Amino acid sequence: VDIDLATRFAHAMACELRAVGITLDYAPVLDVNTNPENVVIGDRSLSEKPEAVAKLGEAIVEAFQTAGVAACAKHFPGHGDTSEDSHLELPVVAHSVNRLRAIEIQPFRVAIAQEVATVMTAHVLYSSLDEDRPATLSHQILTGMLRQELGFEGLIISDDMEMAAISDGYTMEDATVQAVAAGCDMVLLCGTDINKQGKALEALIRAVEDDRLKRERVEESIARQERVKARFLRDMRGWRP
Repeated sequence: VDIDLATRFAHAMACELRAVGITLDYAPVLDVNTNPENVVIGDRSLSEKPEAVAKLGEAIVEAFQTAGVAACAKHFPGHGDTSEDSHLELPVVAHSVNRLRAIEIQPFRVAIAQEVATVMTAHVLYSSLDEDRPATLSHQILTGMLRQELGFEGLIISDDMEMAAISDGYTMEDATVQAVAAGCDMVLLCGTDINKQGKALEALIRAVEDDRLKRERVEESIARQERVKARFLRDMRGWRP
């Protein structure tokens, strides 16, 4: 495990990103690559050992954020031991809660201690944590585990909601409302159809008006976004490339 190399790499990348005005990088991947059949994470993972992923991830997070770029630990609570591609279908992980805490969640625990700014969710069903909903839509996982058990206070960001793991089972409008209700502070729709994005926003507004989504839940997310912006944009006033 070359911590010095990871630190120099992350610092150089952060400087390049800041130079063009980018202050959030959806990295590092903290999935532990325990499954050689994993077609979606693969060599994006830092290691097949949780201790190595935790140490390298910690170094990358610290270097990014020291240089003024918000880091993103992903994909919580761990996408490393899946054999299905969540872009195409919903993967299922059947490990026990104790196994998840010991392997998959360990790197995230370390990143949270390092005050990582954001965490991205996994479109994966973890049957021992929530039998019905993938992590992105699960209140038990995002609020119960990530917020309350692990003490994460930063932004929770969904993975792309247009991936088939979500879109095959839910409408975009319903999935967006469920994600925010579960604990997401930002919802990613990475396609180019502006109408879908508009419908997702309208669904959130209607859900608040109908009291299906508590206004306080939305206000919590806005407050977290403002705190992260204050932390990483304070030096960008008057910025020029």
